[in-house]
Amino acid sequence: MQSSKKIAVVGAGLVGSLLAIYLKKAGHNVHVYDRSPDIRKIQFSGRSINLAMSNRGWRALENIGIADEVKKIGIPMDKRAIHNMDQSLNFQKYGKDGEAIYSLSRGILNRKMIDLAEENGVEFFFEHKVWDVSLSDAILHIGEDERGEWTEYKYDMIFGSDGAFSRVRHRMQRQSMFNYSQEFLEIGYKELNIPANVDGTHKLDKNSLHIWPRGNFMLIALPNLDGSFTCTLFMPFKGENSFEELNDEKTLVDFFAKYFPSTTEVIPDLVKDFFKNPKSYLVTMKCFPWTHNDTVALIGDACHAIVPFYGHGMNAGFEDITILSEFMEKYGDDWQTIFNEYENSRKPNADAIAELSYRNFMEMSTKTADPKFLLQKKIEKWFSEKHPEKWIPLYSRVTFSHQPYAEALAVGDRQNEIMEDVLSINGIDEIWNSELVEKRILALLQEK
Repeated sequence: MQSSKKIAVVGAGLVGSLLAIYLKKAGHNVHVYDRSPDIRKIQFSGRSINLAMSNRGWRALENIGIADEVKKIGIPMDKRAIHNMDQSLNFQKYGKDGEAIYSLSRGILNRKMIDLAEENGVEFFFEHKVWDVSLSDAILHIGEDERGEWTEYKYDMIFGSDGAFSRVRHRMQRQSMFNYSQEFLEIGYKELNIPANVDGTHKLDKNSLHIWPRGNFMLIALPNLDGSFTCTLFMPFKGENSFEELNDEKTLVDFFAKYFPSTTEVIPDLVKDFFKNPKSYLVTMKCFPWTHNDTVALIGDACHAIVPFYGHGMNAGFEDITILSEFMEKYGDDWQTIFNEYENSRKPNADAIAELSYRNFMEMSTKTADPKFLLQKKIEKWFSEKHPEKWIPLYSRVTFSHQPYAEALAVGDRQNEIMEDVLSINGIDEIWNSELVEKRILALLQEK
C-alpha cells in the first residue's frame, strides 16, 4: 500500500474505470469525472466497434481479480472467417488450439467496469465537464460551459484518461517542449447490425471475427451475447467505392449486392442503419511527455490513440495500467520516479502498436484474400509448430503474449524478410512444407 492520496481520474471510459479500481486498491481516495451522462442509464449504439480482448487486457483484469466477471460478457473468437467475393468462406486460425480473442460490446463492458469500480469504493461524477487543469497544483476547473463560471476541485494528483481529444492533454500541450501530432485516415467507419435468429442464435459462426476484404474497403462483424453481430463498414470518405458515393437507397443496396452478396439475407435493416448511424473518423495521436512533475499523468487514448485494425486500443490502455501498477509497487510513494519510468517504458511500445495497427488495415482488407499471404501464413504455422522456440508469428506475439510491442514489431519485421526470401523459392507452392524449406528458414534465422 502507498500513502493515501486524493486522486482524480478524468474520463469514465474503460481505461479510466480500470485505473480507478487499481488506484483504490492501492489505498487511494479516487474520484472519476466524466462530461457525459452515466452510460448505464442511456442507450449506447450507433458509433461503436466491438472490442477484441487479448492477453494483455486479460492480464490487467486478472491482476485485480475481475477477469472472470468480464469473461461472462465476452465470446471467444479463435479464427477469422474470410468472406470472398465469390461467396466462398475461408477460416484462418488466430493461434494455437485454445488461443482466442474475446468479442466484447464496448457499451456492456463499460457499464460493467463502472459497476465494479463503484463496488470497490470509487466515486463517479457524471455530467461534470472539465475545461482546464492547473498542472502543478492538480486542480480541475469544472463548469457547465467553457465560457461560464468554473468551480475548482483540488487533488493531490490527476490522471487524464479522457480519450483522443483529452482536455487534460490539451492543457499540457500549451507548455514548451511538449510534442504532439495527430493524423486522420482518409478512411472512416459506420456501424451496422446483423440481428439474431428468431430463436436467439447467431446467423454466422459465433466464434469467428468475420471479414469481407475488398481492397481499400472492408466489412467486419463481431459476435454479441444476444445472438447479434456488431458490423463495421470501413471505407474512404471520398472517391471510388466511398461513403460519398453511397448517398441514396438504391446505390447502397446495389453496392452491397455487388461487393457483400453474402450479407443480403443477414442485414435486414441495412438502409435504416446506414443512413441513421453517423460516419466516424479514425485518428492516430502521439505525444510526449505523458506526465507533469508528480501531479498529472496521461493514460490510454489520451496519450496514444491508435486506429482499430489490430484490436489493441483497449489492450494497450489496459497494459499502461499494468505497467504503471508495477512501478507503483516498486517505487512506493516516489511518484516522480513512477511517472518517469512509466512514460519512458510505454512510449516506444505505444508508437509500435500504432504502426502495427496502421499496417493491419492492409492485411485485413487486402492480404487476407491474397493466395501469397495465405501461403505465407501456412508456412509460418507449419514451421512454428515444428520449432516453437524459434518462430512465434507476429500476430501471436502481439495478441497472445506480453512481449513489449516494440520488440514484437522488430522481430516481426525480421520474420517478414525471411518469409519474402522463402516465398521466392521456385515451386514454393508445392514444396512449402519440405525439408528444403525448413533448412532455408533455419539458415536465415541463424543469419539474422
